[in-house]
Amino acid sequence: MASAATSGSNTIRGIFSMILGGATLTMSDAATKWLTTSLPIGEILFVRALFVTIAIGVILWRCNRIQDLRIVSLPNMSLRSFLAVGSTFLVVTSLSKLPLNEVIAILFVGPLFIALLAGPLLGERVGLQRWLAVLIGFAGMLIIVRPGAQTFQIAAFFPICAALVAAFRDIVTRKISTSEKSSAILFYSTLALTLIGLATFPFGWKPMTFNDIGIAILAGTFFGLGHYFIIEGYRYAEASIIAPYRYLNLIWAVILGYILWKEIPSAWVLLGTPLVVGSGLYILYDEGKKSRAR
Repeated sequence: MASAATSGSNTIRGIFSMILGGATLTMSDAATKWLTTSLPIGEILFVRALFVTIAIGVILWRCNRIQDLRIVSLPNMSLRSFLAVGSTFLVVTSLSKLPLNEVIAILFVGPLFIALLAGPLLGERVGLQRWLAVLIGFAGMLIIVRPGAQTFQIAAFFPICAALVAAFRDIVTRKISTSEKSSAILFYSTLALTLIGLATFPFGWKPMTFNDIGIAILAGTFFGLGHYFIIEGYRYAEASIIAPYRYLNLIWAVILGYILWKEIPSAWVLLGTPLVVGSGLYILYDEGKKSRAR
């Protein structure tokens, strides 16, 4: 009985961790979007990533856990960091050009890309039902971006590319997570982002006000906390149980977008998002069912 109670408590803790992680990551995106109106993307990412990198290092040092930063496979860690940098630059570019709610909605196609790539890259079997779910999800994405319409924006390709690169990143993460520490994966990814962001210095950085620095630090804090809470969520509960709660990010994006920029989701976003979310939820359900059968 005690074991069942503990399991239930851990599941609830995992769910709340995932909800909190999604909310703080969306707040980080909102703070980052705010900065894109006055600062170059590389400069924003440098300051945000530098703060997170230093914070992780200090926390591990204070907890006497520096050994957690040991790298088992340098090529795999480098590849993961490279993909993390690429996806982050694409996401922030998307935020600078599109409404927050639209960016988040399009990024939900990430699990669909993972479902497609899991077969050739991880050797996982992709059945007919999952293929249908992927097709429905991509149909929803096309409704949101409306290629061919007069109102279509080339900028919509940025979050699509970001979701694709992030899918490769997550697949690599899945492969190395059994040998590399979560703190090391996050640390080296943010360190790489810091260095790449710094490399953009010759291309027109602007003086940052105290307000800019404060918002950048806030974005970095939310970014670090978001990933920490998500990692904790997966630690306490099964992925198939808590992963669907990441779709609440769209609610946070709609709320923050309206408060900060008076953004209202378009009819196309409202029409296409349920298809994307529904297909993603089915894939998560199917994955959970397969995991339980193993």
